[in-house]
Amino acid sequence: MALVLNPVAFHLGGLSVKWYGIIMAVAILLALSLSIQEGQKRQIMSDDFVDFLLWAVPLGYLGARLYYVAFEWNYYRQNPGQILAIWNGGVAVYGGLLMGLVVLIVFARKRFLPPFLLLDVITPGVMAAQILGRWGNFMNQEAHGAATSLQFLRSLHLPEFIIVQMKINGVYYQPTFLYESVFNLLGLVLILALRHRQHWFKQGEVFMAYLMWYSGVRFFVEGLRTDSLYLVGGIRVSQALSAVLFIVAAALFIYRRVHVKPKWYLAGSGLKYPYRRD
Repeated sequence: MALVLNPVAFHLGGLSVKWYGIIMAVAILLALSLSIQEGQKRQIMSDDFVDFLLWAVPLGYLGARLYYVAFEWNYYRQNPGQILAIWNGGVAVYGGLLMGLVVLIVFARKRFLPPFLLLDVITPGVMAAQILGRWGNFMNQEAHGAATSLQFLRSLHLPEFIIVQMKINGVYYQPTFLYESVFNLLGLVLILALRHRQHWFKQGEVFMAYLMWYSGVRFFVEGLRTDSLYLVGGIRVSQALSAVLFIVAAALFIYRRVHVKPKWYLAGSGLKYPYRRD
């Protein structure tokens, strides 16, 4: 019979190195690799992606933490010493994504890069990182759904190691981490299959397609989770934000098609002019 997986990969002296951290590091490197490969086709230098990563990762984690703390302020107001204790958990994907978007806009302006083109280039890498990153939650036995039965999990035809890992303190839980990972994998496959087809996407629309896809998936999955952040009236924060992002992305997609008429994503080989390097 399979055993519950240990969240700690190995020890370095008194330091415990967890699988969550390893998986996230691999996810970030995967996102960087995919972005560099696509960036070469758009005449964006690999150094730009490395430099962007050096800003986006730490600030993204800061955003993810601030987002979580803001919606759990009743606890952190009484325990201010825990605000910086990120090692105890408490980060939110949406907070990281929103901060990352701000960093990208500023970075693109500094490097004279079209922000929508840059968003299109990095989007598949971000999706891949999210898909892989959810398996860090799996190793930590977190971000799961409500209690369920062994029979239900087996009806999903899951590998035994996933079923075993979903038994926490004697109770089986829904693997919502897996739902999100699988549906986002499907979205990634669709985007990768379609983004290089002529006259499918205009600049910015690969990113908007991702935003609509991810927000739709997250809205569904968030409704099944047991660790959601809440607004007044029992409204889940991530579901509310997912609905807003979906509407904004869809409206922006339609507005730009009708009124702005941006360039096709595949028009030419990429940038049409040299840009200043800092």
